Amino acid sequence: MSTPPSSETVSPALTLGLEDRLEHWQEVYRDLHRHPEVAFAETRTAAVVAQTLRALTGWQVTEGIGGTGVAGVLENGEGPTILLRADMDALPVAEATGLSYASVEQGVMHACGHDVHTASLLGACAQLSANPQAWSGTVVAVFQPAEEVGSGARAMLDDGLLDLIPPPEVCLGQHVAPFPGGVVATRPGVLMAASDSLRLTLNGAGGHASSPERAVSPVVLAAAVIMRLQTYSAQQAPLSLAPVLTPGAVNAGQAANVIPDQAEVLMSLRTFTPESRAKTLAAVERIVRAEAEASEAPEPPTVEAFNPFPVTVNDEAAAERVMESLRGSGRTVFTLPAPMAGSEDFGEFGTRIGCPSVFWHFGGVPAQRFGTDGLTALAQGGGLPEGVYANHSPFFAPDPEVAVPAGIRQLLGVADSWIARR
Repeated sequence: MSTPPSSETVSPALTLGLEDRLEHWQEVYRDLHRHPEVAFAETRTAAVVAQTLRALTGWQVTEGIGGTGVAGVLENGEGPTILLRADMDALPVAEATGLSYASVEQGVMHACGHDVHTASLLGACAQLSANPQAWSGTVVAVFQPAEEVGSGARAMLDDGLLDLIPPPEVCLGQHVAPFPGGVVATRPGVLMAASDSLRLTLNGAGGHASSPERAVSPVVLAAAVIMRLQTYSAQQAPLSLAPVLTPGAVNAGQAANVIPDQAEVLMSLRTFTPESRAKTLAAVERIVRAEAEASEAPEPPTVEAFNPFPVTVNDEAAAERVMESLRGSGRTVFTLPAPMAGSEDFGEFGTRIGCPSVFWHFGGVPAQRFGTDGLTALAQGGGLPEGVYANHSPFFAPDPEVAVPAGIRQLLGVADSWIARR
């Protein structure tokens, strides 16, 4: 596997001076990683973003959009307007990487790589500001809160983002992944699933653990519901775009010898079409009610869907343009054969604006960690090499010397295909 391409192969005019600044942007990444903030609490991160943008030439900056969102606009003559987006929030995960710049916030970590996204977009903004001779048009940089709960993009839009920026003709975004550096994965059409979090509230009749015949255990009911829903998931698996239904948490009781009155089950649902979503939600409701009735629950259960994410759809023509640009800049671009079960709220921007959008995933791991056949195995659905961890793991740790330069250069290379001064 070759090393990531040098700056000379990616939009040369836009990357002038980047090599001298890479160490700075890597340090920005480390600082953001050290100080993670969860959804809608990204006050320090937003302040770093706004201060950095204001220190650059030409950027008009607005803070506090949708809570902690930041938007910057850089005008540079006539030409297209494009939107580049990065998310800023971290996760309630206790970091276990052992890095020298590990999180100092107890129980909070950038376990998904949004610190990479933020540092990369700031680096790209600096390059655009420093090299106005290389491009013409307008760039909108959106730094979004609360992607992890599916609410940040909507919050910024509902708070009047579109009144603060010129209308873009394309929205572009990216996500770091446990791939080798220099590798990008995306596809035209549906790229990522819609997502709903589900809260199942199961009602029982409490009692003493020694007399279960005098009670209705919501804990046993929860176990039955989970296993029955997993059976339903297995029945859907042969479908080419099967829904994914995964239990994430069970909350019930506080003592070993007490049967509680109520249990809560939290689940994650991923679907790829509105029809599949409606069918699966109806199945969950039907199964949960049937199991509660079979257990003689004194009150019917409730099923609540929350934190919705839309399907992420790449405009086909714009996606082909992005993929061609990335290939031309030396990236290895994989066209995914099927959509990913992960979810994103990035698509809210293009949908609300009414313009095409494109999203891609890129590698943030040194290529040598994968060995000669590692990338092939990964492409064929194999596991990650030892010591390489996926997003949301407490061990997830993109390499700053790989991920940050790649993130900056990809944004510049893709932006170049719209705004380059020809």
